[in-house]
Amino acid sequence: MQTLFGPVITAMVTPFDSRGEVNYDAAAELARFLIRNGSTGLVVAGTTGESPALSDAEKIALFRSVAAAVGNEAAVIAGTGGNSTAGSAALTAEASKTGVNGIMLVTPYYNKPTQEGLYRHFKDAASVTDLPVMLYNVPGRTGVNMTAETCLRLAEINNIVAVKEASGNLEQAAEICKHAPPGFFLYSGDDIFTLPMLSVGACGVVSVVSNVAGPRIAEMINLFHQGRNAEAARVHWELLPLFRGLFMATNPIPLKAALQLIGFDTGEPRLPLLPLPEEMRRSLEILLRRYNLLG
Repeated sequence: MQTLFGPVITAMVTPFDSRGEVNYDAAAELARFLIRNGSTGLVVAGTTGESPALSDAEKIALFRSVAAAVGNEAAVIAGTGGNSTAGSAALTAEASKTGVNGIMLVTPYYNKPTQEGLYRHFKDAASVTDLPVMLYNVPGRTGVNMTAETCLRLAEINNIVAVKEASGNLEQAAEICKHAPPGFFLYSGDDIFTLPMLSVGACGVVSVVSNVAGPRIAEMINLFHQGRNAEAARVHWELLPLFRGLFMATNPIPLKAALQLIGFDTGEPRLPLLPLPEEMRRSLEILLRRYNLLG
C-alpha cells in the first residue's frame, strides 16, 4: 500500500537537557536512530513530543533541526495543532517553511467543539499550507471524538491525506477505510490496535513503541501486507507486554525512561509531567531486557 509517509511513523519524544531546555542536537541524533531502525516517517512535537509544554518558537526550531538531520531519508511531520484555530493556522504556515514534509493537526482539546466546528477548524488550518496534512483524532486526550462522517468530509479537501485514528473504535476506523476517497489513508494511533486496524484497511501506524522496537513494528506490518497474517499475529502477541509497558504511566513518561535505559539522554519530561517513579522504572528495565533492547 503506497502512501506519502510510509507504514511506520514514529511519534518522537522531545529531548530536554539538564536545564529543561530543548536539546536540538539530541533530537537530530534520535531522528537518525529511528530511521535506521525502521521508521518511514517521524512526527515531531506531537503528543509524545510534549507539544502542550513547548512554545511555538521551540517547535519551529525543532522542526528545522529534525528536517535538516533527516534530509530525504524519511518524512518529517510537524505537529502544529492546538485548540485555537487561528493559532494552529499561524503555526502551520510557519512550520511549512522549515523543510518538513507534512503537517499533523490534532482535534482541539478542552473547548469540545461540535462536528461542524471540527470541520471548520481543520479546513481553515489546512488551507494555509500546500503540504499534505494528517488529522489526529484522540478523544482520550482531547475530550472530543471526530466522527467518521466528519473525517470523510475533510478527506475531500485536497491536501488532507490521512488520519491518525486513536479513538480505539474499530467500527469507526472501518467506516473511514470503507468510504475514504483515493489517496486518503488511515493510520492506527495506538500500537496495540495496529494489527486489528490493518485488518479493516489501515495502512500503518503512528507508533510510540517504534521508538524502541521499530524493526519489530515494521516486520509485523510487512508480514500483514504480504498476506502472512498468522506470522503478523505472532509478532503482535510477542509485543503485547511492550505495548502495555510503555503506557504504564502517561505517555511519554515511560517512553522517555525507556530511551534513557537504552542509551539516549532524552532528559526528563516537563511539568506538569513527572519522571517515571523508581519502582516502575525497575519494572520497565526488566521488560526491556526481556526484549534484548538494553544491549
